Amino acid sequence: MTATIQYTSAVEDRTPSSLPLRLMLAPAGTSPALVDGAWWPHSRDLTAELPSLTAVLDPLWGRITRVTVNPTFWPVVPRKVRVAGHLVHVGWFKAEQDPHKLLLLSYTTGRWDLLVIPPETGQATAARLMTAATDPLRVLTASGLIREAEFFRIAAEADWDSTRELVWDAEGGQGASPRMPAARRAVPEGTAPGGGA
Repeated sequence: MTATIQYTSAVEDRTPSSLPLRLMLAPAGTSPALVDGAWWPHSRDLTAELPSLTAVLDPLWGRITRVTVNPTFWPVVPRKVRVAGHLVHVGWFKAEQDPHKLLLLSYTTGRWDLLVIPPETGQATAARLMTAATDPLRVLTASGLIREAEFFRIAAEADWDSTRELVWDAEGGQGASPRMPAARRAVPEGTAPGGGA
């Protein structure tokens, strides 16, 4: 099942709950994996972010009754969050839960794990992470997906920098010596053009 992803830049006067939900779920019927999709919240405020997430997931997965997180990246973990007329209990596990994963429980259907993409992630990296998290052949944990995306981001930046440096040098940038035709080069007196005396 896939939910629509809308990439909208954050506007400062809008609350996270009024911004479009950024969520992608693995296709229905795929074999169980380490994550069932990816969620890219607009902030690290669970009280503001969870209502829109669970409102979308309730009709798909059954009423979400409990959510757990690793508090590493969540400054405040509320005990309960009101969602569409019911309460969702929120808990946390520091050592037992991947810091980049959100675990959702439904009392009627089961459990789902979502990769949580950090809110400050760039759009291209977030899109790559959402695609990787919903790939039926994926085998990485949530933190493994984040590490892989960071590796690709750094490699892309390094490639971009080296390309710019090559262009800079080719166009006479720093380190490039001015090119003068061989016939005009001055040869010091008493030396042969080949460098010998």
